[in-house]
Amino acid sequence: MDILVLLAAATGTAFATGLGAIPVSRLGDRAESLRPALWGLTIGLMTVASIVGLLVPGLREGSPASVLAGGGCGVLFLLASRQFMAHRHVVFGGATGEGAQRSALVFLVLLVHSLPEGFAVGTAYASETESLGLYVILAIALQNIPEGTSVAIPMEAAGSSRNSQFWAAVGTSAPQPVGALLAYLLVSEITDLLPFSFGFAAGAMLSLVVVELVPQVLRAPGRLRAVEGAAAGGLLMLALAALLGP
Repeated sequence: MDILVLLAAATGTAFATGLGAIPVSRLGDRAESLRPALWGLTIGLMTVASIVGLLVPGLREGSPASVLAGGGCGVLFLLASRQFMAHRHVVFGGATGEGAQRSALVFLVLLVHSLPEGFAVGTAYASETESLGLYVILAIALQNIPEGTSVAIPMEAAGSSRNSQFWAAVGTSAPQPVGALLAYLLVSEITDLLPFSFGFAAGAMLSLVVVELVPQVLRAPGRLRAVEGAAAGGLLMLALAALLGP
């Protein structure tokens, strides 16, 4: 019975990600004028999420060396994925071209980053600390909503449909139920992997911001709006971290 409740809760956190895609898909014609601010929002959300939501918990769970090793592997993973896609015709969310490749990279990085979040859910659920499992599930579900927005923004720019944006956002969190179940069943083994996995996800996400998203903003008009969007995204994630922090 506990396993079924855990799987249902972790699946709920995945669908929470889809909620973040809905506002972007509803923008319609306004999306074009708001695009610099939306790109900035993505940068702010992902940068703060990688630091506050991944690096800080990773360092809390293990040694700096394990987090650093994971971060280095995450950077290499992103660069290798980017190089792999550069030489192939990428179709993602019904779109093609450079926009589809960027959308696919954002999807891939958030997909990778959702697995350690699933580990955290399962580990907390298996803990003897009262209400810790519920707290972590609610925290991750709320943090997943703006992450869904991060998925939808590049897909909107590439011309993907509303349905594609929603299901891609949900799909990025598909590993969470799997990670939660593994951590619940193998709590001690998975706990040892948490620092490396958090570092890996953070490295991939930060390198995505640096090599893909920031250059996209710098070569487009509306840089001031992009800076404002980045500040808004960063403050939103910081506010969530302060609200949900232990």
